[in-house]
Amino acid sequence: MTDFRGRKSKSMSFVSNLRVAFYSLMRTQGLALTVILTLALGIGANAAIFTLVRGVLLRPLVNRDEDRLIYIRQSAPGMRDENTAFSVPEIQDLKASVKTLSAFGDFSVIEFTMVGLGEPRVVQAGVVSGTFFEVMGLHPVLGRLIGPQDDGPQAAGVAVLTYRFWATTLGKDPSVIGKTVRFGSGPMGDRSATVIGVLEPSVPYPQDTEIIANVVTSPHHLSATMVTGRLHRMTELFGRLAPGATLDQARAELRTVYEAMTKAHPEDYPAKAEYQIGAKLLREQITSGARTVLLVLLAASALVFIIACSNVANLILARTVRREGELAVRTALGASTGALRRMLLAESLLLCGAGAALGVMSAQPLVAVLARYASRFSVRALDLTVDSSLLWVGAALAIVAAVILAFVPRLPSADTSNGLNLSSGSVRITGSTNRRQRIFAVTQIAASFVLLAGASMLITTLIALQTAQTGLDTRHVLSINVPAMSYGKTPQQVVDFYKESIRSIDALPGVNKTAFGMVTPWRDSGFGPGMQFSGDGHVHVPGEDDPRAKWRVISSGFFASLGVPIIAGRDFSAQDGPDKEPVVIVSETLARRMFPNQDAVNRHVYWTDPVLQFFPGTEVEKARLVAPHRIIGVTADIDDEHVVPEPIVTIYSTFEQSAIFGGRLFIHTSTDPYSLVAPVTRIIHDMSADQPVEHAATLEDVRAEVLTPDRLNSLVFGVFAAVALAIALVGVAGVLAFSVSARTREFGIRLALGSQPRDLLKDVIAEGAAMAAGGVLAGAAFGFVLARLAGSYFPDVKMPGVLPVVLSAFVLLTAAVVASWLPAARAAGVDVIQALRSE
Repeated sequence: MTDFRGRKSKSMSFVSNLRVAFYSLMRTQGLALTVILTLALGIGANAAIFTLVRGVLLRPLVNRDEDRLIYIRQSAPGMRDENTAFSVPEIQDLKASVKTLSAFGDFSVIEFTMVGLGEPRVVQAGVVSGTFFEVMGLHPVLGRLIGPQDDGPQAAGVAVLTYRFWATTLGKDPSVIGKTVRFGSGPMGDRSATVIGVLEPSVPYPQDTEIIANVVTSPHHLSATMVTGRLHRMTELFGRLAPGATLDQARAELRTVYEAMTKAHPEDYPAKAEYQIGAKLLREQITSGARTVLLVLLAASALVFIIACSNVANLILARTVRREGELAVRTALGASTGALRRMLLAESLLLCGAGAALGVMSAQPLVAVLARYASRFSVRALDLTVDSSLLWVGAALAIVAAVILAFVPRLPSADTSNGLNLSSGSVRITGSTNRRQRIFAVTQIAASFVLLAGASMLITTLIALQTAQTGLDTRHVLSINVPAMSYGKTPQQVVDFYKESIRSIDALPGVNKTAFGMVTPWRDSGFGPGMQFSGDGHVHVPGEDDPRAKWRVISSGFFASLGVPIIAGRDFSAQDGPDKEPVVIVSETLARRMFPNQDAVNRHVYWTDPVLQFFPGTEVEKARLVAPHRIIGVTADIDDEHVVPEPIVTIYSTFEQSAIFGGRLFIHTSTDPYSLVAPVTRIIHDMSADQPVEHAATLEDVRAEVLTPDRLNSLVFGVFAAVALAIALVGVAGVLAFSVSARTREFGIRLALGSQPRDLLKDVIAEGAAMAAGGVLAGAAFGFVLARLAGSYFPDVKMPGVLPVVLSAFVLLTAAVVASWLPAARAAGVDVIQALRSE
C-alpha cells in the first residue's frame, strides 16, 4: 500500500511538473515556438525517411518463405558484364548437379508488341517455365498462374497479367480472363495466348514487367539454337533452398558445379572474361539498387536531427542562463538537483512532444514525395504506405531529444560557492556554459559541412552530365517508338512499311529529315558489351576474343536526322538493296582502331561472334550476316548508351540488308517537334491500325528523363543541406547574440578605454568565423572517416572531389561571417553609459 502511494505521489508530482512547465513555456512563447518548429523539422524528416527505408529495405516480401528464395547470377567482370544471364544448357547442368536447391525457376525478359487488350502497345514481358511461380512462392488474385502443364512446345499459349498493369492500365477489369491476345516479337515471329490469371501484388524482378507468359509464346525460345546453344544467354535464374540447406552451402555447391561446367566447355568461358557465379537472397538482390541511396539519405536525416538538437540545446542553455536567478531561488528553498532536473525534463517533454506531433503530421505528405523519389531506385517504393511505425519513430526521437535537452544545462546546487547574484538582472555566462554553446554551434557547422559537401558533389556531377556535349542535335530531333510488326508480313513488306512511313512524314511541313533507327539513345541502353568482329588485316589470337562492336540497324538519312556528320565515304542509298553487296558504315573510333593511319573506306569488316548462330533466319541469311561487309562510310561516334559520351565502336547496317529489331523513327524538324506527334500518329495508323506508336519525345527530353535520378538526388540532398545550413547559421548567430548580450558591460568598458567600434565588430565576426572554421575542420575529419567507413560496405559511396569540398567550406565560412554581422553590429553599437549602468 505504501509503495502504491509512493508511485501515485510521484505520478502526481510529474503531472504537476508538466503543468508548471506549460505555464513557464507560455511566458516565452517565441522561444517555445522556435524549439518546436526546429524539432519538428528534424523529427519529421527522420520519421519520413525511416518509414521509406523500412518500406523498401525491411518490409517482408509477399513471396512464401522468402528466406529460402535465392537469386543466382552469372557475370563476366573481364568483359565488364555484371549479368550475362544463363543459357538453357547451363541451367540444365545446374539442375542436374546442384542438390542444395530443391527447385529452379527461370525468367527471360522480352519485349512483345501486344494486340488484343485495348490499344496496341509494346509491353515488357517475362517468359517463364512452369516451375517459376511455385519457386517464387506467389499466388493469383484472379484466375490461375502458369504451371508445369503449360510447359512444352505443344502447350497452348497462356499469359498472366501483373497486378500493377491490370490495375492501372486495365482498371481491374475481371473480364480480361479468357481473352486472347497476340504477341509479336519482330523477326522472331508472332504467337497468340490466352489470359489465364492476374498475379498478386509483388515486387517485379528481374524487370518491371506487365505480362508473364509461358515459353511457347516466344518462337525464339522454342528454337533449336535456344535449347542447345550454351552461348545463348538470356535467362535469369532463381532457386529455392532445399530443407536443411543454407545459403553458404548453396553458394559453395554452385561454385563447385560451375567450375566443373567451365572446365568441360573451356571454349565457351574465355579466361579473360573471368566468368563467375554468385547467389544471394532475393530480398537482398531486389533492394541492392536502392540500399546505398536510402542509407545515405537516412544518414543525412540523422545529421539534420543532430543539427536541430544542437540548435535547440543552445536555446535551452541560453534560457537556463537567464533563469539562473529563478533556479537559485528554488535551490535555496530546498529544491534538490533531481527535482530541478525533473522540471527541465517536463519542459523538454512538452517541447519535444509538440515538435514530434508536428513532425509526424508533416512527415505523412513527405513520405509520399520521397516514395516517388525512391521509386527511381526501387519499385517497392510505389507501394509504400504510412503505418504506425511513423508514430513510434516520432515518439522515440522525441524522447531522445527530451532527455538530451533536460541534461544539457548546468544546475546550481545548495552549496554553490561561486554564487548566483539573485538581485542582479544581468546575464552572466560561466566558462562551462560558454564552452557548451560553442561545442553545439561547431557541431551544427560540422554536420552542415558534411551535408553541403555531399550535395555539392552531386550538383557538380549533375552539371557535368547536363553540359556534356553529345554530338547530336537533341533539341530538334523527335524520337517515336514504332516497333516492327511482322504478323502476316514478309521481311521486305516490313521494310516497305517503314520506307513509306518515312516518305509520308518527310512530306509534312517543317520536317527536314526522317529516318529509321534501332534504339532511342540513352533510353534503350543495356545491349551488353557488343559482338565480336574482325576486319581486313586483323589477326585472331587463339584463346582470346576478337574486338567487340555495337551493331545498329538503320535506314539512309539516319545520321542527317540526328545532326551527325559522315566524315568519310557516303551514306546508305537505294543501290544498297537486299540482293546487293553487303555494306556497312562504321564509327570513327572503329576506323581509327581497326585501320590506324589508313583509309577505312572500301575495307571490310565481318562478324565473328558465335552468338550470331542463334539469330533468326535461313542458313543463307546467316551466312550473309557473317560474310565480309565493305565499309562505305565513316561517321562521327554516336554513344547512345552513356549520358557522357565515350569513344564507341559501332557498325551500322542498312535495314535493307538486315533483320529489323526494335523500331524507332527519328524526325529532324525546324518547328516544334511535339506538334508533329498527332500527324505522324495519324499517318502510321492510316497505314496499319494495329501499329503501336508510343513514347514520342525529343532527344533532349529523353536525356533529361535519363538524368532524373541524378537530378532528384541533387534536389533532395540539396534541400537537406540548405535546411541544415540555415539551422546552423541561426545557431551561430544565436550564440554570438547571446554572447554579446552577456558581454555588454565588457564592451562598454573597452569603448570607454578607447577601443574603436570597428575593433569590437572585427572581434565578434572573428569569433563567428573561428567557430565556422572549427566546424569545417571537424566536419572534414568526420566526413572523411564516414566516407571511408561507408565505402568499405557500399562501393557506390565515393569521396567528394576537391571542388565540392572547397566550395562547401567557402559557402559555410562566408555564410557564418554574414550571420555574425548582426550580433557584431550590435556589439559595436553598445552605448557606453548604458553598459556601465547595467551592473
